[in-house]
Amino acid sequence: MDSLFTAAEQCLAACEIEDKLCLTQQHAQAWRDGQLSLDSNAEPRSIGEPGHPVKPELVSPGDVPRRGLGSDAGRAAMLHAVTHIEFNAINLAWDAVYRFRDMPRQFYSDWVRVADEEAYHFQLLRQRLNDMGYDYGDFPAHSGLWDMAQRTAFDPMVRMALVPRVLEARGLDVTPGIMKRLKNVGDDESVAALEIILRDEIGHVEIGSRWFKYFCDQRGLNMEQTFLDLIGKYFAGKLRGPFHYDARIKAGFSEAELRALEQLGGNS
Repeated sequence: MDSLFTAAEQCLAACEIEDKLCLTQQHAQAWRDGQLSLDSNAEPRSIGEPGHPVKPELVSPGDVPRRGLGSDAGRAAMLHAVTHIEFNAINLAWDAVYRFRDMPRQFYSDWVRVADEEAYHFQLLRQRLNDMGYDYGDFPAHSGLWDMAQRTAFDPMVRMALVPRVLEARGLDVTPGIMKRLKNVGDDESVAALEIILRDEIGHVEIGSRWFKYFCDQRGLNMEQTFLDLIGKYFAGKLRGPFHYDARIKAGFSEAELRALEQLGGNS
């Protein structure tokens, strides 16, 4: 029987978009069908960069052009940025599967599911770009999304705290505002795609919250204090509000955590 870890490595290594999507869907189904084992004869290797297509051009976050939503090109550029996040989220989910060994079986089921759903999100947004006359790769995108995967590769607890509960949770905060702006310019098709993505992303962040709590409980750590300590170490001065309370509560945040986040980032 093939190994889930080998399957995850194949998904991470795939450079062509269709290859990464196809492998993700095939391996996710194989895992659900019980066709992949958790056997591994090798330690996970360090992955400097996952496979990605030649385009989009990757630039620093500050060099990604800002555009308004009043034009087709502006809306396409904004959707392209979200599409790029979803593409990277496929890699982040597979890396959680590949990187962390000897976890409960449910850990792998959860993150395989996330990878599969992120691939679906990417396809939804790419189709929307295509409908507007654009494609993924037509705009530059920022290169910093993989950085946190590398910085948290040493500890699954730290990964669960900082990728789902900080980076992905930010999407819960900003997506409703994007949807409102798109609705105001009559782009109901893009709003419909983002509604699906927001619903699923609440579930993805909740998975991160659940496993972060699991690791904290396992190590006898206070979840709320540990989360704030990790934010202080990795994100000092970088968190921004406002925070989408309802979505974050559904995603496993406590009221105390949200109050602490308000103090750190406020409604700036």
